[in-house]
Amino acid sequence: MGEELNGIPIAKDTMVKSNPKLTLLPLIALIFYEVSGGPFGVEDSVRTGGPLLSLLGFLLFPLIWSIPEALVTAELATSFPENGGYVLWISAAFGPFWGFQEGFWKWFSGVMDNALYPVLFLDYLKHSIPIFNRLIARIPALLGITVSLTYLNYRGLNIVGFAAVSLAIFSLCPFLVMGILSIPRIRPKKWLIVDFSKVEWRGYFNSMFWNLNYWDKASTLAGEVQNPSKTFPKALLGAVVLVVVSYLIPLLAGTGALNTAGAEWTDGYFAEVGMLIGGYWLKWWIQAAAAMSNMGLFEAEMSSDAFQLLGMSEMGMLPAIFSSRSKYGTPTFSILCSATGVIFLSWMSFQEIIEFLNFLYAIGMLLEFAAFIKLRIKNPDLHRPYKVPLQTFGATVLCLPPAILLVLVMCLASLKTFLVSGFVIIFGVFLYPIIIQAKERNWVRFEIIPVIPSDNKLEVHPLVPQQHDVVADEASISLLSDLSQTEKEQQYSDMTLEEILKSE
Repeated sequence: MGEELNGIPIAKDTMVKSNPKLTLLPLIALIFYEVSGGPFGVEDSVRTGGPLLSLLGFLLFPLIWSIPEALVTAELATSFPENGGYVLWISAAFGPFWGFQEGFWKWFSGVMDNALYPVLFLDYLKHSIPIFNRLIARIPALLGITVSLTYLNYRGLNIVGFAAVSLAIFSLCPFLVMGILSIPRIRPKKWLIVDFSKVEWRGYFNSMFWNLNYWDKASTLAGEVQNPSKTFPKALLGAVVLVVVSYLIPLLAGTGALNTAGAEWTDGYFAEVGMLIGGYWLKWWIQAAAAMSNMGLFEAEMSSDAFQLLGMSEMGMLPAIFSSRSKYGTPTFSILCSATGVIFLSWMSFQEIIEFLNFLYAIGMLLEFAAFIKLRIKNPDLHRPYKVPLQTFGATVLCLPPAILLVLVMCLASLKTFLVSGFVIIFGVFLYPIIIQAKERNWVRFEIIPVIPSDNKLEVHPLVPQQHDVVADEASISLLSDLSQTEKEQQYSDMTLEEILKSE
């Protein structure tokens, strides 16, 4: 046991397990799959908004939503380079109660998101294998897919990372080919089609939001990343470019080369687009790519959800069993919990899942933006290996457009979504004191919370390195820079948690 500071235990000896760390390319692939995985699922944006709004959406939404979220994630993930991600950020800004609520909302939202991918996988296959429209075949297939992919996740995060690279290449190649083949048939005036009287704004905004969110999810894996202070910003930049390009190329090809009605653009329709542009061989290739992409999406989301629970357990928010690792370094019980949630939620429809998870995700993101601003004000001297090159006022302005979008998405939700989300929120509020009681009365075993006290304040921040003696001019650092650090900063960022604690 360790000493206590302000009632929070300080771990003196922390066991650090040596597991393979994620490098740049695998991290880009994982972020790509956390957010996108390719254009599978963007068809609804054409159905609900028409070609013009769909294309404009994927050009403009990244500017007002994806880039601000990626910048905030880059700063906070490098400031708190441990598993748990946003749970650590919220706890540092607002305390453990809100950190727990954030973790619960985001985990539940993530599990709902993961329940989509077996559904999307079968939606693509049913165009060639109609039996998957029938429950007698669909239910066993959903169970088989979930169990198989869960086992792959159990085998190790490093395997998942490199598998994601291969899956991304395979999944995007048919759309590159489709884009090339469509060039002679493209008529730019088709991109301008829109009928505002028929636009389904709720479906349109939910589709846009879902296809461009979750930039913060990879932060829950920060403790598994090699040199996160340099790797995370570069990976986020690479993933932003990859996501936007992977959406625009097939949408420009499909809407510009074909005369199909907007109502036909439903889940899985890109397979038909491939057939109309290139033939059956391209249709089958896209279907195979969809299968592989949904594998990558499932693996990336499962990894983030499981390591988030692991991080919460290491902070003392969940019982120690959630942080127990397999011989492959993966959190076994956390993976099983996430997989169980996926199985129970897979019966829901695509649009229902999107609306529910978007609502919970929006609440969590509003809290993250608030934490980002509060930490700028409350802890201006917090070491930030990467810092958004804006002062506090500019950082606040940066967060306003995405915050407005979040509120808009929530306001467009149905009554059913309000009720379901309200139940989840209330459940999280009541769950927290139950866990506190379980911890205080030793009903189950909890981990010691390893924290490092700051030099000059009576505050503690979970797993946050102290201020360096030499700090680069952080205000001049941008996402496009190489984030060059002094030699001392590089050595410090590469230290293990055990070495940091000993240096105290």
